[in-house]
Amino acid sequence: MAAGFAAMTPFLRKYHPDLMLVAITAVWGSTFVIVKGAVEQMPPFAFMALRFTLAALVMSPVLIVRRRRLDRATLAAGLALGVLLYAMYAFQTLGLMGTTASKAGFVTGLFVAFVPLIQLAWFRHVPRATTLLGVALAIAGLGLMTLTDSWTMGLGDALVLGAASFVALHIVALSRYSPRHDVLLLVSLQLTVAAILQVVSTFAFETPALPPTAGAWGAVALTGLFASALAFFVQTYAQKTVGPTRTAVVLTAEPVFAGIFGYLWRGEVFTPRGWLGAVLILAAMFLVEVWPALVRR
Repeated sequence: MAAGFAAMTPFLRKYHPDLMLVAITAVWGSTFVIVKGAVEQMPPFAFMALRFTLAALVMSPVLIVRRRRLDRATLAAGLALGVLLYAMYAFQTLGLMGTTASKAGFVTGLFVAFVPLIQLAWFRHVPRATTLLGVALAIAGLGLMTLTDSWTMGLGDALVLGAASFVALHIVALSRYSPRHDVLLLVSLQLTVAAILQVVSTFAFETPALPPTAGAWGAVALTGLFASALAFFVQTYAQKTVGPTRTAVVLTAEPVFAGIFGYLWRGEVFTPRGWLGAVLILAAMFLVEVWPALVRR
């Protein structure tokens, strides 16, 4: 057993950021069921405002303890990431009012295709052939899991497509900023900015409301503490070393975890097409994460 652990140590040392990303992807996948139940009881922006406010409050001591490290560059990076984080959820929430959840899931998942394009435009970074093939497999898998038989681009779909572009921008920006700045400060700043903008949107677009049930309060607590504060800290830390395209492909496993938790908690089942999509997503992760290491060996 000791020999086996020793053999695993180099692997864990090398791939622990990737494994951390898989873990938070599982957390985000579980929140589909949690958030679905919550927004059936209260306005979506009000729920998001409470979620991000709680997350920002949890991280607020960081701004006090590490205030001497807060220079203009870190502040600017945190503000930029916060605006992108807000936009991701704002566009997706508004888009969901005019489209189906399955279409929204697929269109949002197109961020995996946007990331290499943004990298190419921003950094002149040409992705490897295996990465492009992995992206293609991930897109095909997402389509099989979430795309309905009919495909039209209404206003809701266009807004969700905008959300996908902001997800991709956030991933690429995080890969650029996280190695250069204090991770905890970046997380605290972006959550604070997102919380403020979500509160403003609540008053602008909805009638402010508090969760009406204990279950809805529990959803706020779980998503605020684990799916926001903890998850975005883990993502920011992991992306100090994990590239944006690899991050994007790993995060496409979120629908797989959403399907698993949907089955366990709500009795939802995969169709054969859904299972095929899940296999393609896992194959994409293998192609981008594992195959290059095997080739080098």
